[in-house]
Amino acid sequence: MTTDIESTTASVPGAPGTVGRILQVGALMPPLARALAERYDALVLPADAAPFIAEHGADIGVVVTSGGEGVGTELMASLTSLKAVVNFGVGYDTTDVDQARRRGIVVSNTPDVLTDCVADTAVGLLIDTLRRFSAADRFVRSGGWASARYPLATSISGKRVGILGLGRIGRAIAHRLEGFGCVISYHNRTPASGVDYAYVSSLLQLARESDVLVVAAAGGDETQRLVSAEVIDALGETGFLVNIARGSVVDQDALVAALVEGRLAGAGLDVFDDEPNVPAELLALDTVVLLPHLASGTVETRRAMTDLTLANLDAYLADRTLVTPV
Repeated sequence: MTTDIESTTASVPGAPGTVGRILQVGALMPPLARALAERYDALVLPADAAPFIAEHGADIGVVVTSGGEGVGTELMASLTSLKAVVNFGVGYDTTDVDQARRRGIVVSNTPDVLTDCVADTAVGLLIDTLRRFSAADRFVRSGGWASARYPLATSISGKRVGILGLGRIGRAIAHRLEGFGCVISYHNRTPASGVDYAYVSSLLQLARESDVLVVAAAGGDETQRLVSAEVIDALGETGFLVNIARGSVVDQDALVAALVEGRLAGAGLDVFDDEPNVPAELLALDTVVLLPHLASGTVETRRAMTDLTLANLDAYLADRTLVTPV
């Protein structure tokens, strides 16, 4: 493939002019970043963006970014010729999708290819949090086993698990937990089709009826702080929370307070409000398992995500379509 992306896009049949330059926004996986530079002659948005935007903003037709970075309101407004946002990741709440719709800017993401790994992570977090394996590992390494028995933990088998968000990932989590004999129920805005799990119309009621609440809902304004202090209190002092979705879905201050005060038995967290910053209070708690937003972090999945990101980009350059539009 030629590295002269402007000449490539100019020859697209039926295209009204060129697509314009491609811009990388935020850090991306090295193979993806290399492909953008070598195959597409992509520009990279620098930390000091203002001078760059003043010089190149009107030339940018496509942005390639990640779910963690996105194209926010101000950046999108400054890219006056933007036509497409190609997103590496299933989440796109960091991109101003409303503005994109108003302006006719298309947006893609990378669903499906990361479903299994994220579901695996959710189940791993659930097991680790209830059985306290990470804390037990620290106990052994610190020499505690030489002088004491490790405290008893909580069984997974047969637990009542409530899932917030029964989409692709939520269903994959539920399917895995069936193998543990867990009783699955869920909360969505509307009941999901094709499943036998119990639908609970109130998130608060779901929390009351669950031993573990697994958060698998999409981020964004509609789900901001959906897991509120009231929901956390409904889980209670024997309840657990697992979050592999977005930190914004949970009221983090309320969660920290409940964990510190013993009003919640434990939590397994892969995501946080202000990543990579984690509340200091959580670092000292053996009832909490903390992961650095790695739910899809396997070689196989990241390779598949890279391939799908490039497939979306190639499709858009070829005929203004996307393989996986949002």
